[in-house]
Amino acid sequence: MKNSYLITLFFSGLLVASTGYGQKIKDLTSVKFSVAEAPEWSDLLKRESGWFGGDGIYTIPFNGVEGRQANARDSVLFIFSDTMVGEIKGNTLVPGYKMIHNSVAILNGNAPLKNQMEFYWDKDAKGDAGPVFIPKTPQTDPSDYYWLGDGFVNQALGNSIYIFGYRVRNVSTGAFGFKEVGNTLIKIPAGGKPPFKNAGQMDTPFFLTDKKGDSGSFGAGIYVNTKQAGALHPDGYIYVYGVKGIAKNLLVARVLPKEFENFNKWNYWNGKAWVGDMHAAADVINGVSNELSVSALPDGRYALVFQLGGMSTTVGMRIGASPKGPFGPIIKLWDCRPDLSEKTFVVYNAKAHPSLSKPGELLISYNVNSIEFIKDLTVHPNLYRPRFIRVKFE
Repeated sequence: MKNSYLITLFFSGLLVASTGYGQKIKDLTSVKFSVAEAPEWSDLLKRESGWFGGDGIYTIPFNGVEGRQANARDSVLFIFSDTMVGEIKGNTLVPGYKMIHNSVAILNGNAPLKNQMEFYWDKDAKGDAGPVFIPKTPQTDPSDYYWLGDGFVNQALGNSIYIFGYRVRNVSTGAFGFKEVGNTLIKIPAGGKPPFKNAGQMDTPFFLTDKKGDSGSFGAGIYVNTKQAGALHPDGYIYVYGVKGIAKNLLVARVLPKEFENFNKWNYWNGKAWVGDMHAAADVINGVSNELSVSALPDGRYALVFQLGGMSTTVGMRIGASPKGPFGPIIKLWDCRPDLSEKTFVVYNAKAHPSLSKPGELLISYNVNSIEFIKDLTVHPNLYRPRFIRVKFE
């Protein structure tokens, strides 16, 4: 697939499944779509002063309506994990830049207008840029920091915003020099303003290690399947997706919105039924990414969007019969290789943003980074930021 072309593909199959909402899905492999770059959204995050890079992007509409595009009167919270703050002048990185572990931004309306988006971070004791969220739960070690998972507005619990916070720790072993050590929930009361000093935090049981030694965590994606959130076929549950192991196995949990903080009320899909034992959660499929999304399609099916295998050049999609699946085969949406002008560049963690997507479309982001980060950033100072594509379903 060449990114410069508008591509229309048609996949056909014979799989018959039930959505669980009384509808029959003829197959999970047939979908007609076109895909193209969305440069206006990519350019929205191309900045030269203050925030100039980040990954881990998720979007949360403040009104809690996840199932359709925000309008001009709405606002959308963007959350980022590792973030670069500093100045770029003449395509050169000015000394004094700093990486912080998370940041946020607010976009007023639904259009990619730079003058309608403002970025926020905190300041440390020296007055330098610091992360918005710092782990402060009972299980936190002083060396831990937060990367952020997905989040949503819980309309059943006072319109508080819930965001999954992954406690991460630097280590001397392993391929990457860091590891996740715990899973938490960050709770922002309704009306909170960045940098969210009034946010609460709670440890969760949603970081797990199975009998094979594979670890996993929930919060990679959230699907709010409620009428209040604008879901097309609401069953009243919040679906939370987890990813486990090197194989990037997908796990599915669900809970009623009013019971979101009651972790004993959560249930997990074991492949046949919903059960209360997290460790019985089935590996629904494999080859997803640590960040992903599930979105409703107009025809009653669901689009699971991810980076194939976690870190690859392919943005992938599987069609699901319901929020828990079953999911059809991989459909390759986009080849990211034209973004990789250097052999050290990598792409990862694609996902859709329904609150920024026009009807019948999905706006999808993926992250661009480098395995020689600082070296490449000095030559390509705008390297480290999400890129966007637009998928139109026909």
